[in-house]
Amino acid sequence: MEDNIKLYSEMERYEIININDGDKYSNLGNNDVVIDENGLLKFLIINGGSSKFSFFKSNDIIEVPWDYVKKIGSRTIIIDVDNEFLKKSHI
Repeated sequence: MEDNIKLYSEMERYEIININDGDKYSNLGNNDVVIDENGLLKFLIINGGSSKFSFFKSNDIIEVPWDYVKKIGSRTIIIDVDNEFLKKSHI
């Protein structure tokens, strides 16, 4: 397999960090991605809850447009986005 290909099974352990404000979100495996009908990545869906205990976890989610994903490193996914471009929802 080519060196520049990343498998989702490997990426699900990557941490998500917003370099705009320094926020650190849980790893991709605890979050999700939205893929359109053409197979293009559209959004990262990030769990907005801060608690690690599911009993106390909120149902807030944050949609990060894929355009704001700046780098996928060896252990992190770097995003650079202002709060005004994030869509926050409560489910």
